[in-house]
Amino acid sequence: MAYFKFTRAIEAGETIKVFNHGNMYRDFTHIDDIVEGVVRLLPHIPKQDENGAAYKIYNIGNNQPEKLMDFIEILEDAIGKRAEKEFLPMQPGDVYQTYADVTDLMADVGFKPETSLRQGIGRFMDWYKEYYRK
Repeated sequence: MAYFKFTRAIEAGETIKVFNHGNMYRDFTHIDDIVEGVVRLLPHIPKQDENGAAYKIYNIGNNQPEKLMDFIEILEDAIGKRAEKEFLPMQPGDVYQTYADVTDLMADVGFKPETSLRQGIGRFMDWYKEYYRK
């Protein structure tokens, strides 16, 4: 979501809000990795629990938190324009760092997302430019 929201704002010359003064880490995951994880999980139906429900929750994430400011810088490079930034304090309910634990995903289907932040942003920008071509 940040990819799209920040890209739209940067291209429009609008200010982006950067919380905790940019001192944040996020586990950015490229959509292709999410799809790959889901596709690999489809044939693996979990065993029923004591209530007869067959489910298992998986965390499909890149398993590598990145600095928010690195994300913004890579995105700016891909767009070819610097962002106007408004640095703000941490917002209530937010967290300093997100991190996907993919242990169950690896154990059950042998998959761990591996798309780097730079690769993911590059692929996003290719899609974005094609989709919004004027």
